[in-house]
Amino acid sequence: MTLHLIKPVHDADVATERTDRLDELYARHASDVKRWVRRLAGPSADVDDLLHDVFVIALRRRFTFRGEANVTTWLFRITHHVVRSRQRRSYLRALLFGRHQDALAEATTPSATPHEEVERREQHVLLYQALGRLPDAYRTALILYEIDGLSGEAVAELIGISLGTLWVRLHRGRAKLLACLSEEERP
Repeated sequence: MTLHLIKPVHDADVATERTDRLDELYARHASDVKRWVRRLAGPSADVDDLLHDVFVIALRRRFTFRGEANVTTWLFRITHHVVRSRQRRSYLRALLFGRHQDALAEATTPSATPHEEVERREQHVLLYQALGRLPDAYRTALILYEIDGLSGEAVAELIGISLGTLWVRLHRGRAKLLACLSEEERP
């Protein structure tokens, strides 16, 4: 008499289970990750490429997620790390090879005149240049709170800081951003 209580595990079953989990994770959180990438990386980023990188890392590191934090917090931290790494590499490439990427603008709105569109793009590029000169702690807090429109509590949870620390970073970040923007306006 043979008992078959344990279902044999095949490589194909494991691969299918992994794919299903990744598909579910992607379906539930891709729009948030894409928004974070756009905001953190700026107008010249390859959003789809960064989005892909985030989910590849999430798949590789799925066993490190202990469930102590929210899945969105875990994904945000991966996103933040991926964007920072990409920005560091781009900066080094620009230094080493003297190449500067052209600023890519987001999709145009049909109601804007060509002049308004050019002006909007220039302002967008100037804003992200100024944000790029800020320390990472201030830049991330400003982008998530001011540009992305998240609540203070949500930003503090995503970044992993207290709410009081967030308000201090926002206050100091705004002052530094205004200083950077006013420097750019001077001839």
